[in-house]
Amino acid sequence: RAGAPFEYLVVQKTGARQSVGLIQLNRPQALNALCKGLMEELQRALEALEGDPQVGAIVITGSQQAFAAGADIKEMQNKTFQECYSSGFLAGWDKISTIRKPIVAAVNGYALGGGCELAMMCDIIYAGEKAQFGQPEILLGTIPGAGGTQRLTRAVGKSLAMEMVLTGDRISA
Repeated sequence: RAGAPFEYLVVQKTGARQSVGLIQLNRPQALNALCKGLMEELQRALEALEGDPQVGAIVITGSQQAFAAGADIKEMQNKTFQECYSSGFLAGWDKISTIRKPIVAAVNGYALGGGCELAMMCDIIYAGEKAQFGQPEILLGTIPGAGGTQRLTRAVGKSLAMEMVLTGDRISA
C-alpha cells in the first residue's frame, strides 16, 4: 500500500482524481542522503504505486534545499570493496528505471551524486530555479556508481559529462 508508514518518505496520492503518486524524500537533517533504508522504502513505494490502477504517473521530489544530496557517505565510508560487492550494494537502485508508469523528478536544491543519478533514472526532470546537479564523487576519490556516467552522457553530452565527472563541478537548472 502507498499509505503504509515510511520512515524516510512521505507518500500520498494527489491531483483532482487522486491519480498522481507523490513521493517526497524526507531526511531533512541529512539533505535527503540516500541511505539503504530510504532506497528500500523508495522501491516499496514505487512498487505500490505501480500496482495501483488509480495512479497514472509518479512524482519524486525532495525539499527546497535538497532533492537528494547523494548517497549516504556516513553509511558507506567504512565498507570495503568486498563487503559492497558481496552484499549487492546498490542492487536496488535501478528499480526506478524499470517502473512502467511515467516518473517525474521534481528537483529543487541539490541533486548531487546518487541524487543526480536518481533524478536521471526518472523519465522527466523538472528543475526549479535553485536546482544544482552534479557528480562530485571525484572529490572523494571515486566515480559515480549507479550508472551516472552513462545517463549523464546521454542527458548533457560527452563533453559536459566528462567535465562534471572529472572535476566535480555542478550545473544549474
